[in-house]
Amino acid sequence: MYKRLFFASLFLTGLFKSQTTTVTNLISDAVYYDGYANPVATPVPPGLIRLGNTRYARKLTDTEMDSFKAKIAMRVTIGALCDNYDRLGEVFLALVPKNQPTYTTNDPNVKRIEAARYITPFMNKNRSPIEVPYTYDISNLYSVFHNTEMRNAYDMYMELDVFGVPYAAQAQVAGCTGRIDVFSGNLTFFSTDVGATPIDYNTLVPILSYNKLNNYDGNTDVIGETVRLVTFNLPNAVTNANFVVISTPHGANTGGEEYIRRQNYTYIDDVQMLTYTPGGISCEPYRVYNTQGNGIYGTTPMSSQDWTSWNNWCPGNAVPIRGFTMANLTAGNHTLKHTIPTAVFNGKQGEVYLSVYMQGKSNASLNVKDVKTIDVNIYPNPTTDFVNIRSKEDVASMTLFSMDGRKLTEVYRENRINLSTYSAGVYFLNIVLKDGTAFKHKIIKK
Repeated sequence: MYKRLFFASLFLTGLFKSQTTTVTNLISDAVYYDGYANPVATPVPPGLIRLGNTRYARKLTDTEMDSFKAKIAMRVTIGALCDNYDRLGEVFLALVPKNQPTYTTNDPNVKRIEAARYITPFMNKNRSPIEVPYTYDISNLYSVFHNTEMRNAYDMYMELDVFGVPYAAQAQVAGCTGRIDVFSGNLTFFSTDVGATPIDYNTLVPILSYNKLNNYDGNTDVIGETVRLVTFNLPNAVTNANFVVISTPHGANTGGEEYIRRQNYTYIDDVQMLTYTPGGISCEPYRVYNTQGNGIYGTTPMSSQDWTSWNNWCPGNAVPIRGFTMANLTAGNHTLKHTIPTAVFNGKQGEVYLSVYMQGKSNASLNVKDVKTIDVNIYPNPTTDFVNIRSKEDVASMTLFSMDGRKLTEVYRENRINLSTYSAGVYFLNIVLKDGTAFKHKIIKK
């Protein structure tokens, strides 16, 4: 799962550096400000759009996109200013309607995918090193940058985001009193054709972009469980479908999701495609960037066994880009389901941020299709008698199956089903909504 990061690291340490490497500086020394403050009015660096205190955007030129070669490494560099805590940052590719002069983060006409994510270290701007690099393999985006029909329909922007707040640093870091500048940021691409063959994708489907999951305030489709359901439509069949997944759990409270490693599962049309547990690596290689004392690293090195027993991510490290492939996807509606069955969100705190997009090969031109997130509440589960369904889409039918696949009962155009006559155990409920969305869910009868 670290293949992308490994490639990018090799790329930038010299394996591919030569006269055949193209270097494209997109964002240089942009200054980020307090994410909770009113929008600042300081001058914006030439060529950039400030989308808020935490995000800058830069339009890619045709010349730049033409210059990108088959292997593309992306380097993010974050510099220390007046935030000395670990924060989340992301890189997005935004597809903006052609010749639209500017846009906002909430513009409904803008399609966006998350290309990369990172965690800042605890940095004191007065101690070296004062910046941290992150590198990623984004060669899969070659086909997007070079697609003529896509470029005719959209202008492409790269967005570099990092959320920070200065309040602790104002009191703890010399020179930060009264300041609200939190980080600086740089974004650079490196590309080469050496030993590379471009991947032939012509379909792009943004599915989720930095979508928040928890199980306590409506940010999940199942109350009491951590499940996200998303339907997406393919106008034509797709082959060699490549799904890209980025996720991180957060919650720094006692028993929070940052400190407990849990398995994640991703399904397409009820078929399990991806299983992973975040973290599981030593954070010692990133200690050098954590120049501000903190409760994560402590004062002495820890063993790999200590780190891997609890950490979900490392301050100062890039977040792994995971994924899976499917040889064929038919035209029409499909449902992605992402679940973290054991997530607790202790004290109703924390969340998981999830991004997913898909690429592939189709007979149709590359299209970005709208994606529908369906909120479906299934409760109570476990149950002693009835299971209720609540959704903005009416229920067309529900069918109850035993664990061995036997059909037990079925109801139509009702939002509840009765399990009171069945023995305790595990059952599967197949739910079909009126818009055609269909999915299975495990039900426990007490």
